[in-house]
Amino acid sequence: MFPLESALLPDEELPLRIFEPRYRDLVSDCLRGDRRFGVVLIARGREVGGGDERCDVGVIATITEHRKLGFGRYVLRSRMGERLRVAEWLPDNPYPRAVAAIWPDEPGPPVGAAALREVEDRGYALLERIATARGLRLPARELMFSGTGEAGKRLYSLATRIPIGPADRYAVLAAPSVVDRLAVLHEAIDTLAAMVEFQLSE
Repeated sequence: MFPLESALLPDEELPLRIFEPRYRDLVSDCLRGDRRFGVVLIARGREVGGGDERCDVGVIATITEHRKLGFGRYVLRSRMGERLRVAEWLPDNPYPRAVAAIWPDEPGPPVGAAALREVEDRGYALLERIATARGLRLPARELMFSGTGEAGKRLYSLATRIPIGPADRYAVLAAPSVVDRLAVLHEAIDTLAAMVEFQLSE
């Protein structure tokens, strides 16, 4: 397991520089195996040194590129895959470890195309507001949101494109079902929109 101070979502990429001895061991073991490890958000504490408190929902990362820097250090690029849920944390020996399982979306009411379009429209309108305030121009909506694919994956994709904080990203990840994820994302957009309007009013 690799606890981080950011919440990663499925299909995101993660670049890492590995220098801490325990994570050098983790990467070495992964490269000898299936190149996969778990990534979870640190609830309290720091990435370096240990002693952190960790969230129990994360994602499975697969190392797609790596380069050795010498003295056991690495530069990695990994892609986030399926969501996982930790059942039990094990002793950090020689690095953070846990008993975990893949956590697919739980059953719930279907999220249709109209509901997806609405939340994507809200996300894009918010990005336009931010871009206009900064004198920037957004790419076309169709370039930012594919408009295809499973509802759950589309909601993850939207969450990676709007600048919500780690707590909101984690809430999106930890929402049990797709309809729950939709509700959490609407709340995150509301929070961000209020913050943007407050900042612009000053």
